[in-house]
Amino acid sequence: MLRATFDVVMLAGAIFATSAASSPQAKIPVPQVPRSSDVDPKMPMFVVCAKACDDCARHCETCAAHCANLLVEGRKEHHQTLRLCMDCAAFCQAASSITAKDGPMSDLICKSCADACKMCGEECAKHPADPIMKRCAEECHKCEKACRDMVKQTIPPKP
Repeated sequence: MLRATFDVVMLAGAIFATSAASSPQAKIPVPQVPRSSDVDPKMPMFVVCAKACDDCARHCETCAAHCANLLVEGRKEHHQTLRLCMDCAAFCQAASSITAKDGPMSDLICKSCADACKMCGEECAKHPADPIMKRCAEECHKCEKACRDMVKQTIPPKP
């Protein structure tokens, strides 16, 4: 009986592993907003911005850990990058959280997040030979753009 149960569990695991390995990575779709008066028509833009911020936060945290390792190796020039990546990740996490729920202060956090991403991205871009730092700079650039686009859409232009 125990052997039969073990065989069934192993078979189920093998089927799951095979199906997971053969399915391509799905991209996160931008949600379609129904046309009604109770839904913000700008909601897809909020979701796109939140995703860019979330992606950037993860890359900044990865880069910060990488910079910490480089500091341990004696490469003191990465101290500033480490600090900027940590702060940028915090801004991005806050912006992701606020914009994902269509928060009324989305424009405020997105302005700050865009500025943080600009600073962090410029610093990481000084190390183009390092793939982790290069990727962090790219994600910061994407997030900065998404946040600036968000701000343009949430604040009406001045007359």
